[in-house]
Amino acid sequence: MNREVGFGLDFIIDKLTNSIENVITGDSFQTEISILQNSDLKSIAKKNGWVFNWVEEFKNPVRDVYKLTILGNSQIIQGLVSLEVKADHVYMHLLENAPFNKGQTKVYVGVAGNLVAYACKLSFQRGHDGNVSFLSKSQLVEHYEKTLGAFHFGGRIMIIETKSALKLINKYFQNK
Repeated sequence: MNREVGFGLDFIIDKLTNSIENVITGDSFQTEISILQNSDLKSIAKKNGWVFNWVEEFKNPVRDVYKLTILGNSQIIQGLVSLEVKADHVYMHLLENAPFNKGQTKVYVGVAGNLVAYACKLSFQRGHDGNVSFLSKSQLVEHYEKTLGAFHFGGRIMIIETKSALKLINKYFQNK
């Protein structure tokens, strides 16, 4: 696997759910993941509370940006992930919960876990045995080991291998 130069991801896995779950009611909502469309770009701008520049990510020809939405409500994006299919794995460049799914007042839990599980699923679909890598912020290495079953490869490189990938996929995509 090639080493990536970057700042490191800092998403928090708040809860591994079977879909996404409303924080207040505990109700679960089935989700779907689809490729981000040009028409979605206006709603994911920094002025709307998004941290990353998703327009630039969208324009990158070697990356695909996927959006997580609630089944039947594709207009409201719950989270985004930028993925690149490499020769032997899928590399996760960026992952971000929607602004309303962050912090103490978040609406839904399970968004980040859902997106990581999708990266693992894509890796299997592309013949890479579920292997996914990403750069982590140093302080989150242990968090990703515990919540995702990722292992610390060295530096800030994290890898999710087949066994952990299958657990995540089975959690989020058992009925899909």
